[in-house]
Amino acid sequence: MDFSLTEEHLMIQEAARDFARAELLPGVIERDEKQEFPKDQVKQMGELGFLGMMVDPKYGGGGMDTLSYVIAMEEISKIDASASVVMSVNNSLVCWGLEAYGTEEQKEKYLTKLASGESIGAFCLSEPEAGSDATSQKTTAFEKDDHYVLNGTKNWITNGSTADFYLVIAQTHPELKHKGINAFIIEKGWEGFEIGAKEQKLGIRGSDTHSLMFTDVKVPKENRIGEDGFGFKFAMKVLAGGRIGIAAQALGIAAGAYELAKEYSKVRKSFGTEICNHQAIAFKLADMHTQIEAARMLVYKAAKDKDNKENYDLSGAMAKLYASQVAMDTTIEAVQIHGGNGYVKEYHVERLMRDAKITQIYEGTSEIQKIVISRAVLKD
Repeated sequence: MDFSLTEEHLMIQEAARDFARAELLPGVIERDEKQEFPKDQVKQMGELGFLGMMVDPKYGGGGMDTLSYVIAMEEISKIDASASVVMSVNNSLVCWGLEAYGTEEQKEKYLTKLASGESIGAFCLSEPEAGSDATSQKTTAFEKDDHYVLNGTKNWITNGSTADFYLVIAQTHPELKHKGINAFIIEKGWEGFEIGAKEQKLGIRGSDTHSLMFTDVKVPKENRIGEDGFGFKFAMKVLAGGRIGIAAQALGIAAGAYELAKEYSKVRKSFGTEICNHQAIAFKLADMHTQIEAARMLVYKAAKDKDNKENYDLSGAMAKLYASQVAMDTTIEAVQIHGGNGYVKEYHVERLMRDAKITQIYEGTSEIQKIVISRAVLKD
């Protein structure tokens, strides 16, 4: 498979890299320390087209392929994973889900604002007792006259307080189990919709993660996505694409840590020479570079499968599983190469190490990815 980048891909890569270095890098340490959402930077990302990259231009998007998206995700994630997770959720989960399965009215009302960056979206699946097990939804949405009545709690929601629109998964027909689940579009400010306290996190501390509470929220029937009972399939389809975005984020975190470690090794001296000249450090860099290249090929393969309208469940899970492990391994080694300096904030690698861990958890843990992969390979 040819993974050569076109001139357009290279332009997108350069634009994302320039933006990350010019706009995200200044203040990234302070935002992490203060858990400050990158509001101004996210607004700029919307203006530059990074929040609706794959959406059809008639809905305000960039009309780009998935490969363009993961290339940009990698560059943004090298600098600030808290910003890139906003980009990931808005592109992979919210915009893609609405464009693929929403009605024309839903696209006109919501997708156009999300794709242009005028509004931000959130995807609400996880619950206190239903994280990776999406079939065990406790949030309910029961039909009543011309609307649904939504009750329940969602947690670990990215863009929890900054989003304008929320895609919420809820159980409508408990007796049908996963076949009775639906997906709904909820607007901020609706009566009965409350936003909980911000989570205190290990990494991606600038991202906006909250619990959401719904108490007798009236949801118009026209805000249901797809046919009655389509919610579980909708969530699984959306998450499959989301894994590609998170794989690209993990790749970017790893690549960013590697680049910092490589440059540091060329200026830091010990025993009379730059530490890159010591075999112990050179071998670490060789391993890091090899693993990152392998992860990049898996991410590109998954993106190509999606663009070619082939099944990407397996390739996406493999990319997410491997890239997230590489992100953890590479950032740990980057801290090690920096020595004591790696343990302090100003060298960035300790933050990247903390950010890397979440890539093994969200969009399904590493164990979930192994289930997806094993089921696929055992069919052969």
